[in-house]
Amino acid sequence: MTHHCRSNDKLPGMRGMQHIGITVPNLAEAVAFFVDVLGCEPYFRFGEFRFEDDWMERHLNVHPRATIRDFQMVRCGNGTNLEIFEYTAPDQNQRLPRNSDIGGHHLAFYVDDMEAAVAYLKSRGVQVLDTPSTFTDGPAAGLTWVYFLAPWGLQLELVSFPEGMRYAEDSQRLLWDPRTPDR
Repeated sequence: MTHHCRSNDKLPGMRGMQHIGITVPNLAEAVAFFVDVLGCEPYFRFGEFRFEDDWMERHLNVHPRATIRDFQMVRCGNGTNLEIFEYTAPDQNQRLPRNSDIGGHHLAFYVDDMEAAVAYLKSRGVQVLDTPSTFTDGPAAGLTWVYFLAPWGLQLELVSFPEGMRYAEDSQRLLWDPRTPDR
């Protein structure tokens, strides 16, 4: 099925991304990592969600006996919020997807100083994958990036482009940028 969108078609009232939700094996460990290592701010917890009927399946497209043990919101600097879940379910897949898998994903954090950020992560025992790479050609020229892993294996990324990226030279509207949120 092909969807054809006119340039003025959009979700009515959509202003932007409010949060990203991720499921982790241990909520306390994940929140501690995001807060104590990355510097995110903890906000409220929701508590347990469990239903004896098919509410979970109808509302969240999960097994009807799935339980959300607890979930918590955190805010990571000048960016979107992160909703962290701890689930149990009879059919739960406990293997994290890789970027190459359907549903693969990663969270990227902007840093001003890549070298200092990588050194900090390593000093905290965080596994950083290889060394930072920098795009020198194409629309992302100026972007330096490196992947790192949360203790439970979640793929994360540091990005930095203090002088901007080449695509911006010819663009009327720019990608959202945590350095200049009002642009």
